[in-house]
This record gives sequence, structure tokens and C-alpha cells, in this order.
Amino acid sequence: MALMAVMTWRGIDGMARAQQATHEHTDGVLALQAGLGQWRADLDAMMVWPLPGTAVDPANAAAQTNSPAATRSLAWDGSVLRLTRASSRAPGDGVRVVAWARRPTGEWLRWQSAPVSAQNAWASAWEAAARWGQAGAPLLPPGAPAQAVQIGRLTDWQLHYYRNNAWTNPLSSAAEAVAGGGSSTNSAVPDAIRLMLTLAPSQPLAGALQVDWVRPTLGGGS
Repeated sequence: MALMAVMTWRGIDGMARAQQATHEHTDGVLALQAGLGQWRADLDAMMVWPLPGTAVDPANAAAQTNSPAATRSLAWDGSVLRLTRASSRAPGDGVRVVAWARRPTGEWLRWQSAPVSAQNAWASAWEAAARWGQAGAPLLPPGAPAQAVQIGRLTDWQLHYYRNNAWTNPLSSAAEAVAGGGSSTNSAVPDAIRLMLTLAPSQPLAGALQVDWVRPTLGGGS
């Protein structure tokens, strides 16, 4: 009887462990799917800032209007991607600054600011996103109200932009030639963005993953 009880307990324990492993695998896959869905949603909602009629600090109106950063939608420095996106689909809700970054330890995170509706508030959020990335992408950002969420773990990630019928690395000299010498390759919204991830082996899904996004106004969908 004792032997049968031990065998029964081991069988139950094995089933519980298998069930736990299945749940962890499912949770990991769902978390990655949700993260990639958020990635697409951020890009779909990307917009040029400031909008016509946006409040501007009168003391710095000329500098804010003429600065390349004043109309920047997108910036990628090889480690942190920053973008300006609509806060929601409701008009008048302002915009958010969003950043995506990979920590040196491999965690891939998304950061977002609180909604802003004035140019100086946007500029502060834009700089806060850069500082967050430079600080190693902490999960609890210091300072102004912001949120950061871990999506998964990566060993590497890269971006390519599609402009003028060519895929290029936006940090390369070839990208400048494709975009044209008079415009910033990091600020103009590309026709498409290719996200190339190398998922860490410690996750339910591992290895290379490629996600292409197409600007909604280019062909009607992404």
C-alpha cells in the first residue's frame, strides 16, 4: 500500500509539474504576442508633432518650431527607439512619447509617458525617454509619471527602414543616401519598419523573429 501511495504521489506530482510548465509556456507566448501587438499599435498611431494649433511656450516659440526635434515622430540610436504617438483615438487626448529598449542584461522593455498636449511637455517627455534608455531602461522610471513594462528577453535586436523601394539600416550611410541628403533619416516616417529580434533561449520561443510593419497610409493597412 505504501509503495502504491508513493507511486500515486509521484504521478500526481509529475502531472502538476507538466501542467505548470505548460502554463508557463503559454504565458510566455501570450506575453510576447501582446508585446508585438503593442509594437504594431504604437507604430500605427505614430504621428508628427506638434500638430497645427498645438500650444507652444511663447518664450521659446521660434526655437521649438524650427528645431528638427519639434517635428520628430521617430528616433532610433541603435539601442533605444523613441516615437510620438496618439494617446488614444479620441480627439483632444494629446499624445504620448513611447520608447522601446533592450537592457544590457537582455530584457526588452516598453516605456510610455503620461499624455501631453503642449510642446514643452512633449519635449520634456521626449528627453525623459532618452534618459530612461541611457539609464539602462529601469522598470520603475524615476521622475515624471511614466510606465515601463517588460515584454521578453533578447540577445539582440535591429531595425531596418523601407524608403524609396529599399530596405536599409537607418544608422548607415546608405540610409542617408536613400532618404536624401536634405532630410534626417531618423525623423522622417519610413514607409515600413522591419523589426529583427533574437529571442533569448531561456524563453518558450527562442531564436530569430522578424516582424514587418507597413505605414497604414501606404496601401491601406499594416
